[in-house]
Amino acid sequence: MLVFSFFVSGYEVALFSLNKTDLDWMKTKSSPAAKRVLRLLAEPKPVYVSLLTAGTFLNICLILLANFLLSDQLQRLIPQSGLLWFVKVVLLSAGLIFLVRILPKVWATQNNLRFALEAAWLIEGLHLFLRQPSVHLVALADRIGRLAQTDKNEKQKLDEALDEDIPSTTTSDERNILRGVIRFGDISVRQIMKARLDVSGIDIDTPFDQLIQQIESLHYSRLPVYRGSLDEVVGILHTKELLPYLRSGKSDWITLLRSPFFVPEHKPIEDLFQEFQQRRVHFAVVVDEFGGTSGIVTLEDVLEEVIGEIQDEFDEENTGLQRIDEVTFLIDGRTALTEACRFMQQPIDTFDSIKGDSDTVAGLVLELAGGFPQPEDSFVAGDFRFTVLQIDQNRIHQVRIQILVSPYE
Repeated sequence: MLVFSFFVSGYEVALFSLNKTDLDWMKTKSSPAAKRVLRLLAEPKPVYVSLLTAGTFLNICLILLANFLLSDQLQRLIPQSGLLWFVKVVLLSAGLIFLVRILPKVWATQNNLRFALEAAWLIEGLHLFLRQPSVHLVALADRIGRLAQTDKNEKQKLDEALDEDIPSTTTSDERNILRGVIRFGDISVRQIMKARLDVSGIDIDTPFDQLIQQIESLHYSRLPVYRGSLDEVVGILHTKELLPYLRSGKSDWITLLRSPFFVPEHKPIEDLFQEFQQRRVHFAVVVDEFGGTSGIVTLEDVLEEVIGEIQDEFDEENTGLQRIDEVTFLIDGRTALTEACRFMQQPIDTFDSIKGDSDTVAGLVLELAGGFPQPEDSFVAGDFRFTVLQIDQNRIHQVRIQILVSPYE
């Protein structure tokens, strides 16, 4: 059992660590061992399940048999039942982990091709014995995986239907609204929030006259109030509530603060929208896993994911988005990827497969670069070329995005 378990455990590493050079070499050989390895690699999932099944069964048998053989011998030396149980657990765990987990895997890692060839006859015979149940288990796992992806597949079908079944008279803005509705439940708060670096807040110790000056310059209807730093938001100030006290110069404006509403970064905006409705609030402070402030999110941010950008009389005209021609755009690095896609009239999930954990254009460029780029560095991803134009203090300020009209451009 120890020998069988040794080879089964090591073969998990040896078989699946073979590289293309090893496989090409074996394809040129006529030896039975090489043919066995190639046959095993022809159905990797069932083989892996067979190895796991055999390894688990052998380990259970080893534990039961070793416990039976050790009990009589150790009982003579250790009469206390509690201590005897502890010693057996330590001996069996240490012995099995070293002999059938660590040692074979280390050996197989260092000599994967030799290990795979020499033990191929044993593993192939074992797999032939367990092949039928392994195939059924793989099919069951695939079926469960497909069921888990049902919602995603349905959304993909709906998204594809937009291009096939929607009348040609439908404008790109209308199509983006429909796509926004479909993807509404898949977007997280982190993807649409205003990052902390761009958040304007009020220190709780600010005098009333300075407070009025800040509000006049910011033009926001709601402002977070913090103590010391934005990591400690103590309330939300609705600026309209200060109007009755402008003449009197109310000094205790802190009494007007409302309790802040905190939400985690990864909360779906579909749930956030419902909570905004239930709480009758339009403003939330976004916190990370450590409790620090990541940014803010408003009801307007949520609605913009469906209906597009909302401009009011105080929004600046320079949004950081500029069209040079039909295929060239200048985008501010802080711009959310979904907003950039809408501006370029592309599907809002265009960059989902390459963006990693990033949600902004600058984050996507960092993901493509694999490090911090330099000005004029250029990166191609799919049908898009990203060129870094402006960098200041380790921040990517402006990126040029070009849509490649042909794969060779």
